[in-house]
Amino acid sequence: MKEHFKILIIGGGNAGLSVASQLISKKSNLNIGIIEPSQKHYYQPAWTLVGAGIYDINKTVRNEKNYIPKNSTWIIDAVTEFMPSENKVLCKSGKEISYDYLVVSPGIQLDWDKIKSLKETLGKNNVSSNYLFEFAPKTWGFIQNFKGGTDVFTNPPTPIKCGGAPHKIMYLACDYWKTKGILDKCDVHYVSGGAGIFGVPEYAETLKEVLKKFEIITHFNSNVISINGDTKKIVYETQATDETIKQNLSTLDAYCYTIAPHDPNAETKKVSLKFDLCHAVPPQSAPDFVKKSPLADSNSPYGFVEVDKYTLQHSRFPNVFALGDCTNAPCSKTGAAIRKQAPVVVANILSVLKQQKPTASYDGYSACPIPTQYGKLMLAEFDYDNKPKMTFPFDQAKPRWTMWKLKTKILPWLYWNKILKGTV
Repeated sequence: MKEHFKILIIGGGNAGLSVASQLISKKSNLNIGIIEPSQKHYYQPAWTLVGAGIYDINKTVRNEKNYIPKNSTWIIDAVTEFMPSENKVLCKSGKEISYDYLVVSPGIQLDWDKIKSLKETLGKNNVSSNYLFEFAPKTWGFIQNFKGGTDVFTNPPTPIKCGGAPHKIMYLACDYWKTKGILDKCDVHYVSGGAGIFGVPEYAETLKEVLKKFEIITHFNSNVISINGDTKKIVYETQATDETIKQNLSTLDAYCYTIAPHDPNAETKKVSLKFDLCHAVPPQSAPDFVKKSPLADSNSPYGFVEVDKYTLQHSRFPNVFALGDCTNAPCSKTGAAIRKQAPVVVANILSVLKQQKPTASYDGYSACPIPTQYGKLMLAEFDYDNKPKMTFPFDQAKPRWTMWKLKTKILPWLYWNKILKGTV
């Protein structure tokens, strides 16, 4: 069975639904198909709050069908192969679907297997991760019941979705333990593939003070290769005594979370660290079906879709656009980035439909709401050049109660009621 759509969208997450909704609002008679296999839709930015005990995990999930735009077709299937030279995709069901224009937005893949023993110990032995729906509540259970010891929070040496999440939960955990009166019994370590806590100096200074306040020991440029819950041991790779990691990455790959460059002449060593509690974040990459496709950037070790970073049009296939976490655009992979990318993709698709040149441009804007303690949050906003782009008429590098309310109350409401519907 064959199907054809004027515009075919791969992925029914934030990016795919936002684009579909905005396209239909501007041109209601477009023939749009959305390929998305999941029956559930998740508001993942709240999972850090779940892990900190202040948000109900059940409020982060709703039925996908309720957010599929009217006048579009939901194809409950999964893409297994892109054939851009033939303007079609192959689905898991065996169905071939053709298109005039393609929007690629399937999100990012969590590569749990790249950290030895991690999958086997998740949710047990005081090892958890807020990157999965089922384990975010366990994070809170482990933090709440902790009596003291060595705490390790990890961050991989790859681009990840919500690059601040690995240390957001760390600050909240430390603040909780401080309130509980046991922080002085906690030896807190941050093991990160980044070269520093944040790539935008104005925001980094604030976070450095938070690290000092909680006496957190940082291990930058470090690649976690094993987390064993039974032996309570984490192993990570570094180079020489300054812990510069051996990796085939450049400082452009993690965007505002700058990854240390690979030094081929430096000696690599492995370091073991015992822990009593561990919050782990897996390495991430493009989904495998993207990675192996003609759409992938051959220069990206993660297989991200190759796009012009301004127009978000594919570099080699002009009827293909991509946005969200799956692209090689050098911006942070956040919902805030998608909110700015979606109108650009929509405007440029409408231009090419008229046989005009795409002119809408995305400047790399992203935002990262970083809670530094319960009740206070720093809203970091920046662009491709890692320059602050502050929305509000005050210094956003200073954590504020108002920004905490934005994160915990306003943004979830906006997501379900406005963003997915393409009205903001």
